[in-house]
Order: sequence, then structure tokens, then C-alpha cells
Amino acid sequence: MITRRDVFQAIADPTRREIIHLLSRRSHNLSGVVDQFRVSRPAIAKHLRILAECGLVEVREEGREKFFHARLEGLREVADWTEQYKAFWTRKLDALGEYLEQSASRSKKSKTVRSKTKKKKT
Repeated sequence: MITRRDVFQAIADPTRREIIHLLSRRSHNLSGVVDQFRVSRPAIAKHLRILAECGLVEVREEGREKFFHARLEGLREVADWTEQYKAFWTRKLDALGEYLEQSASRSKKSKTVRSKTKKKKT
């Protein structure tokens, strides 16, 4: 099948993400996928077609039936894209952690000074 759709477009839909998860565990025919959702058969067929067009699902014909299974290597593009932002968010979260630790430390010191001052007055 020719890859025509964008992987990001395909995974933007929560039903398609659930279908990928389902098919990552084992192959299913169309009825097997439909049985797992409260969505019409034509809607599931369309979701599967979109996933196949972008390379996230592979279709295997066995006699008159078609079986679908996930091709998770198709998600590599998503992993690569998100990886470039991982370092950015790691730095931001580390800086936030340091700020919170310093803030908590200053707060403890301030409380200690206040309690010592109160004791001297009494």
C-alpha cells in the first residue's frame, strides 16, 4: 500500500490510537476490530484504511478475509520528532526542581529565624 497520509494526522484521532494499541497485541480481521469499539463497521474500516495508508497498519489477506496488524516501526517518525524536544523539557523540569528546592530551603530558614525571634521576645 502506498503511504499517502501523514503519521501525525493518523494518530491525532483517539480511536485510531486505540486501534493501533489493539493491533499491536495481535492481528484481527475487520469484525474483530469492530467488536472492540462502539463505532460503526464503515467507520472502523475507514480508520483502518487511513492507518494502512500511512504505514501504521499492514493488511494481510487470507482467503476471503483480511487481517490487520500494527506496524509500530511507522511510529519512529513520531518518536524522532518528540525526541528533539526531550532535552528542552528535561532542562526546564530540572530548573523547576532546583527552584522549588531553593524556595523550600529559603522558606524553612525564614520559619526558623521567625521562631527564634518569637522565643527571644517571650
